[in-house]
Amino acid sequence: MTGKLLTLPAVKELLGRADAAPRRSLGQNFVVDPNTVRRIARLAGVGPGDRVVEIGAGLGSLTLALAETGAEVVAVETDGRLVPLLQEVTGHLAGTTATEVADGKAGDPIGLLSVVHADARRMDWGALLPGAGWHLVANLPYNIATSLVLTVLEDVPAVTQMLVMCQKEAAQRLAAAPGGGTYGAVSVRVATYADAELAGAVPATVFYPRPDVESALVRITRRPPSMTPGLRAEVNRLVTAAFAHRRQMLRRTLRRALDDADETLRAARVEPTDRPEQLGLAQWTRLAEASLATRIRG
Repeated sequence: MTGKLLTLPAVKELLGRADAAPRRSLGQNFVVDPNTVRRIARLAGVGPGDRVVEIGAGLGSLTLALAETGAEVVAVETDGRLVPLLQEVTGHLAGTTATEVADGKAGDPIGLLSVVHADARRMDWGALLPGAGWHLVANLPYNIATSLVLTVLEDVPAVTQMLVMCQKEAAQRLAAAPGGGTYGAVSVRVATYADAELAGAVPATVFYPRPDVESALVRITRRPPSMTPGLRAEVNRLVTAAFAHRRQMLRRTLRRALDDADETLRAARVEPTDRPEQLGLAQWTRLAEASLATRIRG
């Protein structure tokens, strides 16, 4: 069963043959619509010469569509039951055999397509992705999507572009602009590294099993670094404190995070009566700079 994009009957046959029922704990909802995975590959904008890492490759539905573009693909899957099936589905494209990436050990050299058995939350990204300019394209399990995106932004500079599918609400938070109900600490943390935008909806009907929530695609493009690690850490500290009580005014919600909230807000040219969702990245940056300056003077 190689060379063709996966449909619902093919996915059921593969899972049945391996007695590998989808696991809710791993967020396993497999895309079974060829048009959808080709659309994702197209929106990712990858092609010959590009290097792509796919997290949660599953049975290879999206993997095959990415490989069709001519890009080099590293398909990462944590479920040991699925790895042999993924190898089977993608075997005609493989440049290497499956490798285990753990304990800091690098896998084999990357070919046209390689399958890696690893947990993305614990693997050595530096060993897996040599060089720079990688794309991450993935159908992410809903329970790890936000944390994984933040981990990649914070710890994996080799990845410069992401197109990820996740729960609609999570996608909206990742890409939210100031002023809306979905804008929060996660939105600001993403904005300190990258530009993010929604790239489209994905209906529940294209998945097996069908999820109870809606899905969406979000595109994230890393910008050149514009702030020091210390300044970014201060922005993160302040937005975490502020959005813990998002309905309150900043002078109140930042009272414990700042030695003199009113003075620091004035120095940053931020209204003490504003609420957290009203501030954009520039204002959070000024506030963090004022906070650090106050701390130095003190």
